[in-house]
Amino acid sequence: MTAVAVQTHWLETPQGRLYAQAWTPATAHAVPIILMHDSLGCVALWRDFPEQLALASGHPVIAYDRLGFGRSDAHPGNLRPGFVEAEAGEGFAALLAQRAIGPFIVFGHSVGGGMAIACAAAHGERCQGVISESAQAFVEPRTLAGIRAAEQQFAEPGQLQRLQRYHGDKAEWVLRAWIDNWLAADFADWNLDQALAELRCPLLSLHGDLDEFGSLAHPQRLAELAAGAAQVQVLPGGGHVPHREQADWVLAAVVGFLRRWG
Repeated sequence: MTAVAVQTHWLETPQGRLYAQAWTPATAHAVPIILMHDSLGCVALWRDFPEQLALASGHPVIAYDRLGFGRSDAHPGNLRPGFVEAEAGEGFAALLAQRAIGPFIVFGHSVGGGMAIACAAAHGERCQGVISESAQAFVEPRTLAGIRAAEQQFAEPGQLQRLQRYHGDKAEWVLRAWIDNWLAADFADWNLDQALAELRCPLLSLHGDLDEFGSLAHPQRLAELAAGAAQVQVLPGGGHVPHREQADWVLAAVVGFLRRWG
C-alpha cells in the first residue's frame, strides 16, 4: 500500500485557533481535496476516510475542525443564521491563506456539503470541483423531523458523552448549535439557491435514498440550480453517512468525477 504522510496544523483566526490535519500520498496531485465536516463532526470523526480518499484519488486531503468543534478553540458566542455561507470567509479562508493553497477541490458532508458549495462559489477563481454528500439544499420537514428525533436521543442518559469524546466540554454547544439553528423560525427560509447560482465549477452530489435528514429533493435541487455542470449519484438503501456505510461506493464516485473533470 502506498504510504500516506499525516501532518497536523494550527490555523490562527481572530476568534481562536483551528485544528487541521493533512493526508498526503507519496505521489500526490498538486490540488488538495478539502473536507468540510457535518453539524456534529470534526476531523477525528472522519475516521479513516481521509486516508482512503488520499490513496484512491492521489490527491492530498485536508480536514479542519470549525471553530467550536473538535480540537479547535471554543466558539465565543452562538452561530448566526448565515453561518453556512459565512464559513467561506472565516475558517475556510484562513485555511487557504495560511496553508498557501491555490487551486482546490472541496468535499462536504451534510451541512458541510452546503458549506462546500458556498466555499466553492465564494472562491470560484480557485475551486476546480465541489462534492456534496448528504447535503441539505433547503429546510425540509424531513430534516427537521430527523433533528427532533436526534434531540430526544441525546437527551437520554449518557448520550452526550458520545460527543464529549470528540468535542470535550464544547459538546453541549455543538449539539445546541445544530438543533437550535435548524429549528429556529428565522432559519426556516434558508436555502443554497444564491450560492448555487454563483457556482462555476463542476458539482457531484452524492445522496442515500433512505437519508433520514433529507429526501432526494435535495440533490435534485442542487443539480437543477447549479450554474456549472452537475451530476447526481444516489446510493440505494443509503442513509445519511455514505462514506461510512459504503466507503467504496463513495470513493469510486469521487474518483470517477475527478477523472472526468480534473
